[in-house]
Amino acid sequence: MSEAEFTAYVQERRASLYATAYHLTGDRFEAEDLLQSALFSTYKAWDRISDKAAVGGYLRRTMTNLHISAWRRRKLNEYPTEELPETAGDTDAMRGTELRAVLWQALARLPELQRTMLVLRYYEGRTDPEIAEILDISVGTVKSSIWRSLRRLREDEVLSFGRDEEESFGELVA
Repeated sequence: MSEAEFTAYVQERRASLYATAYHLTGDRFEAEDLLQSALFSTYKAWDRISDKAAVGGYLRRTMTNLHISAWRRRKLNEYPTEELPETAGDTDAMRGTELRAVLWQALARLPELQRTMLVLRYYEGRTDPEIAEILDISVGTVKSSIWRSLRRLREDEVLSFGRDEEESFGELVA
């Protein structure tokens, strides 16, 4: 495959690839860096990829691996603090962008692998077998991890806003 074919492939799918990177990182700049690194890696391997129909999965798997590696490196540099984060405002003030920000904060508190599974399931629309293949784990692990992740999100104080937890969660993750 040629450089022109790679460029055409990226141009055609850049919005969805960026969305995946953004959903993994929750930050615009980190998403751009992650996508750039994954594209560079894929470009270097382009001639070795025999099944071009699987390039999307290859790219997403590369992004997931790069993101997990970066997260592990960052985790080594984190230090606990005695300052508590600010509490969320009342329900009426939290709409649109603010509501999504609250959801991302809750997702950020999940273990990296669980958050990745939720992103693949609910933002990418992947099935359990697809997620299992991308992450190289069993389908049963995917199902149980997603179930535990959703339970943790339902129990999250910030997401409940003092209302019925199911109602609040349903508003954020439909």
